[in-house]
Amino acid sequence: METGMISSPSSSSPSRPPVILTQDELKKIAAYKAVEYVESGMVLGLGTGSTAKHAVDRIGELLRQGKLENIVGIPTSKITHEQAVSLGIPLSDLDSYPILDLAIDGADEVDPYLNLVKGRGGSLLREKMVEGACKKFVVIVDESKLVNYLGGSGLAMPVEIVPFCWKLLPRDNMNYIVDLYFKREIGDLKVASDAILRLAGVVEHGMFIDMATTLIVAGECGVIVKDKWDSASHRR
Repeated sequence: METGMISSPSSSSPSRPPVILTQDELKKIAAYKAVEYVESGMVLGLGTGSTAKHAVDRIGELLRQGKLENIVGIPTSKITHEQAVSLGIPLSDLDSYPILDLAIDGADEVDPYLNLVKGRGGSLLREKMVEGACKKFVVIVDESKLVNYLGGSGLAMPVEIVPFCWKLLPRDNMNYIVDLYFKREIGDLKVASDAILRLAGVVEHGMFIDMATTLIVAGECGVIVKDKWDSASHRR
């Protein structure tokens, strides 16, 4: 399991060993930080995946404690829907709430400009629909998800397609997912996006361009919060 190290802020205590955190613990730290943006009365996009799961758990916990009230969640997948129901989070849909206050979700890759690759878990269409309807979109990751350019991790960029004449595993919306791998930098992301979407049978792709408004990264040096409109990152 990948780990991160949170060092003591004081270098004058050599007898104090560093605290070693697992990758999942780092994800939880980022998720809990993101939930600080949630206020009573908000309509929330509830993300999908191992990092977003921690955020949904935390929202449910705060609701039970009475620290949050009148929250409405819009889940981005069937899995998140089931999780939210089990936690007692009231749910609705985009038909009833076409504009959301805030969405919190993880990402598979994040470039320096807060562009994302998402959807390797198969929920990219619903994620993009919900998070595209939000006033604020907070992305939560551990530092392993940071890349110099989209595709830079060498892992897949998912594309959702209609199932006609294609034998692959179905995903959340009964469409199929194909994986694209890039040997070099994609270049102009918007041009690449348009080219992919023009292909017959393509429903959506996993590039989330200019959508994230805030990035929260948990790593060995602590938590970094970066806002889209503020190029300076600050540590908390």
